Amino acid sequence: MKRTELLEKASKHKYLLTIVIFGIFITFIDENSICKRIGFKYEIYQLEKEIKSYNEQYDESTQKLNKLSNDPNTIEKIAREKFLMKLPNEDIFLIED
Repeated sequence: MKRTELLEKASKHKYLLTIVIFGIFITFIDENSICKRIGFKYEIYQLEKEIKSYNEQYDESTQKLNKLSNDPNTIEKIAREKFLMKLPNEDIFLIED
């Protein structure tokens, strides 16, 4: 094709050509492109999951702290399980998997 024929076809379909170029620009090139928006939405989703996880850990730790400060049986249970403490008349048997 010659240059003039190409320009004639482009001038006949100038609106369609403009819409296609605009669509490509919005989808891939622009600073706020659809591809970047999808990536940001995924990142937001991951961060919200992480926040939810941290909130659950915080609630669980708060409950444990409340139990430790109010219940002496809980302190004894933790001392026996984690630090292998025992009463003078008891024996401890460790079972490994």
